[in-house]
Amino acid sequence: MDLNALVDFNLVATHGGFGKASRASRRSKATLSRRVADLEEQLGVRLVERNARGLELTEAGQQLLGRTAGPMGEVADAFASAREGQGAVRGRLRVAAPILFSQLAMGRHCAAFRARYPDVTVEVVAEDRVVDLVEEQFDVAIRPNPRPDTTLVGRSFAKDRQVVVAAPSIPKPRRGSKPVRVPAIVNAFRDGETWAIDGGKLTLEPVPVLRLSSMLMLRDAAIAGAGVTQLPRSIVWEQLAAGALVQWGAVDGKEVDLWVLHTSRRLASPKVKAFVDFMGSRYPDGTLVLAG
Repeated sequence: MDLNALVDFNLVATHGGFGKASRASRRSKATLSRRVADLEEQLGVRLVERNARGLELTEAGQQLLGRTAGPMGEVADAFASAREGQGAVRGRLRVAAPILFSQLAMGRHCAAFRARYPDVTVEVVAEDRVVDLVEEQFDVAIRPNPRPDTTLVGRSFAKDRQVVVAAPSIPKPRRGSKPVRVPAIVNAFRDGETWAIDGGKLTLEPVPVLRLSSMLMLRDAAIAGAGVTQLPRSIVWEQLAAGALVQWGAVDGKEVDLWVLHTSRRLASPKVKAFVDFMGSRYPDGTLVLAG
């Protein structure tokens, strides 16, 4: 199979047409069209359809793009790195990150990364869902406690844990053998769970008084004295230090490892390697701390 034809197919498919691909690559539309036609002939299937709205991928074309876009991008990065010198950190870096982490941390991280590597353009998409790095063309993803995945590699760069907190005006109950009912501010999407803290020496039975869908809303309601809540320590450490909240205890079994992941260790581009190392350097003691 002609690798150049596959590269040109990805170029055309990614840009959504021969004209846009031609302008982006400064290559003639005729050459790109011929390469895609050659690839279709080699595979024996139609990959693109031309209609009044322009160019559309066939089902076979969508499958081919989904399976090759990520690897072809890595190959292109590897070729560029070889041409321009080892360690050249440049190009667009596309990152998927959880919404709360994006809101409270990624702005500062991106600014610092860009200051260190001015030839990189960073694009962050805030998503709590698990994105497909290859099909959705992300270079890296930041995920808490990721499931084992043989297609992804990376490193844990920070740790966090869930804690139970309340305003100082709410007294912490004494330890006992039975669950203690407490007025609780709970996540709107979770219900029916008890909170075991202090190594199981105290179990709380939350009685919902507020159901909120944002962790920042949970925190603000707790500061206002509405009830007890469970939150990552990384977003309440300032309030704990200032005395606006009191930590009742760490929730048993709720430790969090935050990872930065990418698709291939062997062909990881310089910009991906630089970003992975950079994120590790942002939390030298391994403790996740967010401000906001």
